[in-house]
Amino acid sequence: MTPRSFDSLVVGAGISGLAAARALAEAGQSVALLEAQARVGGRIHTCHEGTEIIELGAEFVHGRAPELWQLLSEAKLPTYERTGDLLDSAERNPEIAEPVSQQQNGHAEFADASDPLEQLKSFAGPDCSFATWVESLHLPADQQESQLGYIEGFNAADAREASALALGRQQRAEDEIEGDRLWRLTQGYDQLPAFVGHRFEAAGGTLILGCTIVSIAWSPGRVELTAASGQIFRARRAIVTLPLGVLQAGSVSFQPPPADLLAAAYRMRMGQVFRTTMVFRHRLWPASMSFLIARATAPSVWWTAYPVASLTLTAWSGGPRALPLLALTPEEQTARLTEALAEVLSLEPAEVEQALVSTHTHPWHSDPYSLGAYSWVPVGGLDASQLLSQPVEDTLFFAGEHTDITGHWGTVHAALRSGLRAAAQVLAV
Repeated sequence: MTPRSFDSLVVGAGISGLAAARALAEAGQSVALLEAQARVGGRIHTCHEGTEIIELGAEFVHGRAPELWQLLSEAKLPTYERTGDLLDSAERNPEIAEPVSQQQNGHAEFADASDPLEQLKSFAGPDCSFATWVESLHLPADQQESQLGYIEGFNAADAREASALALGRQQRAEDEIEGDRLWRLTQGYDQLPAFVGHRFEAAGGTLILGCTIVSIAWSPGRVELTAASGQIFRARRAIVTLPLGVLQAGSVSFQPPPADLLAAAYRMRMGQVFRTTMVFRHRLWPASMSFLIARATAPSVWWTAYPVASLTLTAWSGGPRALPLLALTPEEQTARLTEALAEVLSLEPAEVEQALVSTHTHPWHSDPYSLGAYSWVPVGGLDASQLLSQPVEDTLFFAGEHTDITGHWGTVHAALRSGLRAAAQVLAV
């Protein structure tokens, strides 16, 4: 096949790659955006079933990150803020389940353990695991467990390895953008990458779907990408937005390997989550319920689409607690969800089964184009993202939520920021 040449190449059409490619194309460069899948969006993946909007990947807009809200405004995409009751199953006894908060707060499910998280913002080291840090506070056992459960669920991390310094930075970063407030896109999160993709192509960019890159050969000022089909793409520079799990798996070879950058990638971790959305014939939960915390069961967190009228309920577990659920077959997962939901709502399993219409999930842990949900920072890895954000010989540039240097790992706005940063680096050469 005849090689195709461009000014710049971008690998991966998640939100970071889309943002980077659009910025380069609008600056006048010839750009090819190469995506292995048949769709854009990466870990933004929305399923539309009738009138229901079902998010299989990213779902919430966390806080008011300016770059993301500017893009939402440009795209004229309507949003709504999450409100409603945050309920606690009170050790599986629904008879005494009560609202624990009515704030628009994605973290309030562990509100009784919020003071230690406030203390974490001022933690200055030396670095240690979050579990070790919590133990040093000598909290009651139930509060310690609540802290570990929150960090593992929200960050998809192992509390025995997660960096306390990194989590402190994350807490401070969230404060800067009102990160405890949550919004959803009314028409689905997939509308955002679709908009950026359209703008990229309108600027003259070339979007190629179904193009799996298997090798990246490079020397200063020259990049050659080879696809699984045998097609070759050449450019002076390339932005690589492969998820952290794919980088670590080595499924895309680099010739020669950027050793320091890849070493930094191995000092981070890719988190795993279990997440399934159930669609029902009629509502089984309290009308104003937003979140339901089931501390003694797995999954441990459930949420609705409130205040939007919906018959969906999403189940979630993150970190090590997700692994046993991910090991089940789809049939076993549905049975586990049915039993767990019946238990926390004080219903008979048969009642849940009869009301259930369908379940929707995506195996991010085994998807070869993600190999995990989102990144987190272990002890000693706080500088890894900074290293990943540095250009390699002004030729290879890396983006993605794992390269974020603002403390917002694992979010859409982190991915967006990283793509804009990488494009600015290319244009500055």
